[in-house]
Amino acid sequence: MSHQEFYETVERQQEYMEEIKSNRDDIVYAAFVKAQRKFGPALKTSTNPHFRSRYAALDAVIDAVIDGLHGEGFALTQYTEPTENGVTVRTVLLHETGGLLCLGELFMPVVKNDPQGFGSALTYCRRYSLLAAMGIAPEDDDGQAASKPAKPSMRSSPTMGAFESLPENRQSIIIDVSVAIKERFAADDIVGAYEEYNGLTDVEEKTALWSLLDSKTRSAIKKHGESLKATDGT
Repeated sequence: MSHQEFYETVERQQEYMEEIKSNRDDIVYAAFVKAQRKFGPALKTSTNPHFRSRYAALDAVIDAVIDGLHGEGFALTQYTEPTENGVTVRTVLLHETGGLLCLGELFMPVVKNDPQGFGSALTYCRRYSLLAAMGIAPEDDDGQAASKPAKPSMRSSPTMGAFESLPENRQSIIIDVSVAIKERFAADDIVGAYEEYNGLTDVEEKTALWSLLDSKTRSAIKKHGESLKATDGT
């Protein structure tokens, strides 16, 4: 075989492989459209105990799409990549033909740099990456809620809505701190309770935490803080 014939053979093989890949991509795209038609609603089956609101947890989102994906030959996987200050999730669909769909990535910062903080951020990131990749939204999403009749206005306070306005990974951290404060307070450890509260440096998080504490605990923390200021001023 001459050099010219060799290069022509290689070129034909490359063209053939490109044609196979193109045909496979078409099959994968068509299969995803069919799978998407079978997706169910991501039901809000979990409850936030502090805000008493319902939301679609990760397992509910997976349940909404997994049968449709499997029915059209897809396997669902989510690749995770931790960093110093957060986690990144890539949602990928592997098709039985050998094709795949890489549906982007999502980064979620970690509020508290410990195992629980990373775990909360990872779960939150996986859930929202999957929702976005599959093109679905939780039942009773913001658009539907906005169409409901407005409730009678209530007397507002500086802390009203502070906790629920934060993402769930940050809410989880605040709940942990509030529990620690209550335990300290129950043990008459006012200094420890104040230190737990003061350990948060973010203004939004401190406001949200304040909204979870009862008036007696707030008063004790505030009084201890004022006594420290008075001591520093003398």
